[in-house]
Amino acid sequence: LGRVVNKLAEGGTFKKVDIELSGSFARTYRGHGTDRALLAGIMGYHSYNEEIRNALQIAKDRGIDYRFIEKDIPGAHPNTARIHYVLENGQKGVMEGASIGGGNIRVDSVNGMRVDFTGENNTVLVLHKDKPGAIAEVTQIMYEKYKDLNIGNFRLSRKEKGGEAMMMLELDQAPPEGMIEDLNKIRNVERTVLIRALG
Repeated sequence: LGRVVNKLAEGGTFKKVDIELSGSFARTYRGHGTDRALLAGIMGYHSYNEEIRNALQIAKDRGIDYRFIEKDIPGAHPNTARIHYVLENGQKGVMEGASIGGGNIRVDSVNGMRVDFTGENNTVLVLHKDKPGAIAEVTQIMYEKYKDLNIGNFRLSRKEKGGEAMMMLELDQAPPEGMIEDLNKIRNVERTVLIRALG
């Protein structure tokens, strides 16, 4: 879950991180090392990195202001984390997801918009204005230039009609060089983020 937040930050430097933990996460996060694992992932470490055990100190050394907050999130999976972050450049974001067992995760929302992906596949998030033709322009360029890619899962989410919206595309293959840049050039697309398969 922390590594998804790291990908959403696109290489930005974290300034502040608030990690809300719900259900059993809230009760066991210290003893099970969930706090260190989440923070390590946010900083870009993999689950096999030895630095995880020192993640709290590493974050302090990097000047990251972090807090763990026990919070009841109604209707959430028992192992849910909601991570709010602020980058040095002022960019803010929030991601909510759950640890669903066996080392697997499920991401439920990004910046308040519903998504549903596991990180097992390459996932492209396209933040865009909810305007007529926006989806068609994205799918058209995918068809014209990247027709060898197969979209295994597609979801559209929006906060309100005509406002911010997000397309989520889970791909069966790794996207080729240049695809994210091409999507970012599309009218009404504000930002495209690639979350490479976390395996």
